[in-house]
Amino acid sequence: MRIRSRFFVGAGLIAAAVGYLIYAAIQNTSEYYMTVNEVAVREATLHGQALRIAGRVNPDAISWDPVTLTLKFGIHQIPDADADGAVKPVAISDAPSFNVTCVGQPKPDMFAANKDVIVEGHLTGAGTIEASQVMTSCPSKYKPKQVK
Repeated sequence: MRIRSRFFVGAGLIAAAVGYLIYAAIQNTSEYYMTVNEVAVREATLHGQALRIAGRVNPDAISWDPVTLTLKFGIHQIPDADADGAVKPVAISDAPSFNVTCVGQPKPDMFAANKDVIVEGHLTGAGTIEASQVMTSCPSKYKPKQVK
């Protein structure tokens, strides 16, 4: 009986350890990306952590240096769509935004003002993201260019 109880205690500890590892892995990878508003709300707790943040490129202050491969720009929240599918305008001055700096990566081909991007990196200071990668989002519908 003594050996049997040791077996059950050992099996229980192993099962608890495996369960904890699964739980921790799910917590770390359950969100593919966060929105700009979510990061702004939790900015103090997310400082220094690896993040993926989805946002829209601010139309002003895009800076690209092809010699040093340095891309600097701002991102703000992607506007929501109403029931009709029309996009609600966002006042950039009122909405939270972040300044992004990405060094050592080529500029994505589809990168432009007012385009949706996913920034992979970490928060370095108040309103600043040091990105290791910038990915552009493809449109949900392909519309061929109209020939005139």
